[in-house]
Amino acid sequence: MTNLNENFDHLYKVISSSNFLKKQSLGGEIPFFISAYEAKDENEVSVAVRLLQNKLNAAGVKVLELNLYDIACDILEAKGGIERMFRVEQRKSKDKFLRALQSSLNIHQVLMPRIKEMIDETEAKVYFLTGIGACYPFVRSHNVLNNLQNVAKDCPTVAFFPGEYNGHSLNLFGLMKDDNYYRAFNINTIKA
Repeated sequence: MTNLNENFDHLYKVISSSNFLKKQSLGGEIPFFISAYEAKDENEVSVAVRLLQNKLNAAGVKVLELNLYDIACDILEAKGGIERMFRVEQRKSKDKFLRALQSSLNIHQVLMPRIKEMIDETEAKVYFLTGIGACYPFVRSHNVLNNLQNVAKDCPTVAFFPGEYNGHSLNLFGLMKDDNYYRAFNINTIKA
């Protein structure tokens, strides 16, 4: 737990700095940052993210948490309820169910407009992207990250990623290598 505590102390120092909040030293890149962690630490990280958010808010740095799992559940509930999706799952093959679920959460027509709406309704200075692992495979992190740059460009975004990030590609849960290149900084390596 000490390593996790040290990591979140580091995150607080970096995120609360004026350099970070003013998006300086990015070299023209989008203000996206990834904080990777071991998937086995999910519960502890969820608590630590909430504590970090509270600490930043107390310091005057308002944070908007964009929990992909919660957003997906809210969208599905608004489209007839999650119980309806359970019934679809019972009647369809796994592939057809996955396609139906992904269609209900269409990245361009549904998910990104909902996230944009949440961003437009807040005066946050930082966005936290969480719930990435809980949404796999019906919401894919690379789709969200690639499309988020169009709606979350005004403030720094920190994605809490259960897996590994080498500065170029993501490896979900430490098991699923993604060959996509991400224009994001590894926030764990930024000097505080």
